[in-house]
Amino acid sequence: MYINRELSWLEFNRRVLEEAQEQDAPLLARAKFAAIFASNLDEFFMIRVAGAKRKVVAGIGDAGLDGRTPVQQLREIQRVTQELLTIHARLVVDELFQELRQAGIAIDRHVDLEPSQQSALRRVFEHEIFPVLTPQAVDRGRRFPHVSNDSLNLIVVLRGDEGSRFARVKIPALLPRFVPVPDSEPEAETGKVLADHSIPRTRYTFLEDIVAANLDRLFPGSDVVAAYPFHLLRDSDVEPDEDDDDQDDLLEIMRETLSQRPFGTTVRIDIDKTMPQPVLDWLMDQIHADRQDLFVVEGPLQMEDLFELQGFNRPELDDPTFSPASVFVPARGDQVDGGNAPESDIFRILRDNDVLLHHPYQSFNAVVEFIRAASRDPHVVAIKQSLYRLGKDSPLIPALIEARDDDTQVAVLVELKARFDEESNISWAQTLERAGVHVAYGLSGLKTHAKVTLVVRREPDGLRRYVHLSTGNYNANTARTYEDIGLLSSREDLATDATELFNHLTGFGTQDTYNTMWTAPRDMRTRFLKAIFDETERHRAHGDGRLIMKMNSLVDHAVIRALYAASQAGVKIDLIVRGICCLRPGVKGVSETIRVVSLVGRFLEHSRIYYFHNGGEPKIYLGSADAMERNFDRRVEVLFPVHSAELRGHIREEVLDRYLLDTVNARALQPDTSWVPIEPDEGEEPFNVQAWFMRLYRDRQVVGPRYDTSAGDLAD
Repeated sequence: MYINRELSWLEFNRRVLEEAQEQDAPLLARAKFAAIFASNLDEFFMIRVAGAKRKVVAGIGDAGLDGRTPVQQLREIQRVTQELLTIHARLVVDELFQELRQAGIAIDRHVDLEPSQQSALRRVFEHEIFPVLTPQAVDRGRRFPHVSNDSLNLIVVLRGDEGSRFARVKIPALLPRFVPVPDSEPEAETGKVLADHSIPRTRYTFLEDIVAANLDRLFPGSDVVAAYPFHLLRDSDVEPDEDDDDQDDLLEIMRETLSQRPFGTTVRIDIDKTMPQPVLDWLMDQIHADRQDLFVVEGPLQMEDLFELQGFNRPELDDPTFSPASVFVPARGDQVDGGNAPESDIFRILRDNDVLLHHPYQSFNAVVEFIRAASRDPHVVAIKQSLYRLGKDSPLIPALIEARDDDTQVAVLVELKARFDEESNISWAQTLERAGVHVAYGLSGLKTHAKVTLVVRREPDGLRRYVHLSTGNYNANTARTYEDIGLLSSREDLATDATELFNHLTGFGTQDTYNTMWTAPRDMRTRFLKAIFDETERHRAHGDGRLIMKMNSLVDHAVIRALYAASQAGVKIDLIVRGICCLRPGVKGVSETIRVVSLVGRFLEHSRIYYFHNGGEPKIYLGSADAMERNFDRRVEVLFPVHSAELRGHIREEVLDRYLLDTVNARALQPDTSWVPIEPDEGEEPFNVQAWFMRLYRDRQVVGPRYDTSAGDLAD
């Protein structure tokens, strides 16, 4: 009764690929989904498949709850992956590239270009590509070079007196994959073809094709027979040894750990279908790869580079421009600073109102302005914040440093173990430390995944604490495309719990009780299961049980068993699960009352919302935790309650219920584990919930003249 986790994830990525196949979607939006599919699949192999392979090597042969052994699971992963790669390649070559050509953007192989264009590209090669390349010959004195992770390469076949010789050329990742074809040789001589994005282009070719066509410059005097591309992925699931008695500095441990990532074992190698068997045999021997790691692609490799198409400046081929709604409007009704309230207004508003933020439909600037207001307010005495993924050029870091410069006590927990953001987070942590900010790295053996900010302000009636709690990261870049929900509040119970959490994370003490938050790894699973059990018992007594849960992944077996038990008692259950779902819905006698839907659309569904009907007095918890073992057991997580009856009503009626009406981006999980698109009933208009949210929030200000800020609902 459990669906295999890894195969469920592959079906999620299939849904992403289906968005790229959607004929009614804008062309560049489809290309973006094709890039997301490729990027997702690469990370899946670097982390999940790498872990599965380690189990096989370690001799772990026990079957999982779905009945598959690790070896059987890997075989199934290989089969499904080859199927998906074939669909993806045909989509890119036969549909996307052809439709781009019809729209005035031709992406051609170098061999199909006119001789004059090839000549111009040779000038581009000489000026802008050749200086970056390093030819690496392989012979008795020169071993096959290390192939870096997630790299695109050429195997070059050379003819010599003693037969074929081989060399390797790495395609530089710092250069554009899609190279514009110059209109003339004089333009190619400028040395700025790759750097100048201001000139609209109508024709492009592949970087590796240009390199392959000019290998005579890299191997002068040699007879170049052919060149074949390959893309290699390595095990990147490195974890720091926090029990190392010789290391007591987590930052140094992380640096040492990251240095090992480029040298992981090979987990996948993609080759062009034209590579001859003798060349393939030689390559596989050199990189010590297993045949099960090999995938043949019927098109260009490493197509996550389709993300580059977003920079082609063709807005008519992309999703319509979307501007998030502003949030704060001063009570007097005059919009200030693009929709952001003055600092004094923000705290005055929050004294009497909880404010719910729904991103990306409502601007993340509200969060930035909350931090900036705290950093500039002379009455603020302390700011504490947990940071998991910040992204580049974060506007929060300058605000935190500004607060420290004004002698406000600033403490920041930076999670150094956020996968693939480790180096960025190390850099941010050092920047904060140099500015005098108190920086902590969290608890040994746990990732701090909770998203919490605490501001302490001196006011006429004493110290008052304000919190921001969220389902998503403090990342202004991803906040434009990730759907998340945040809460700004000055409620004492939430502020007290946030204070205790930070004291636990930065000090030696342990916190055994929290007022209202569910925290992991302390008691989140226990409270979660109890809430499901209580709903089940109420349904047995009164017949009105109702559960609605929105999350990224549902994996935890204890939670799944509890949901099965609730269904068998008759509780109506709706699960909105974007990604992995190991629960099998609609099975007679087991899960008949459970419906599972998944939404994949323009914005990445990322919020976690847990609704318990509770006999007509609903409880709603939000947070960053999915129903997964890692969230319950190996991370510091927070699920926080929504106290305001008005906001609970909004979440139930205008968020959750609306998600369940979607007939554009939604698919339903079937008992046989297949996913079926949810279609509108005959005569009904299709309903796109993401488009509906954009309309809903467009002209709605969360806080403004319609609120009586002298009397809020904090007693509710």
